Amino acid sequence: MTLLPWKRQSANKRAVGKRYEELAKDYLGRQGLVPLSENFTVKCGEVDLIMQDKSSIVFVEVKYRRNQCYGSAQEMVTRAKAKKLEKAATLWLLKNGLSPYETEFRFDVVAIHEQGNDINWIKNAITQG
Repeated sequence: MTLLPWKRQSANKRAVGKRYEELAKDYLGRQGLVPLSENFTVKCGEVDLIMQDKSSIVFVEVKYRRNQCYGSAQEMVTRAKAKKLEKAATLWLLKNGLSPYETEFRFDVVAIHEQGNDINWIKNAITQG
């Protein structure tokens, strides 16, 4: 079976995304965070990584840009993407028996450039509201 060009590109894009999500997870692990879940997907959105940082749940959006000609990786987290991330995070909390009102959590972005040689971890990158 021959893949159509757009299918090949899509599969390759997923593989690249997975590779950089693994890189981000390893990086955050070295900073003391503990992985809880990956690629939590619901109808309203997806969370790339869910980690624990001491008593706080951390919902992580991983962004990779080959170069910064059209903007940095962290600039690619739009308000619409942030809203989807917030909804998906709330559903993850509820699915795991945690109250979004009583659980300490935050949204971080891990921006990766230079084929993984430049990693920028932005804590509290997305604020609710």
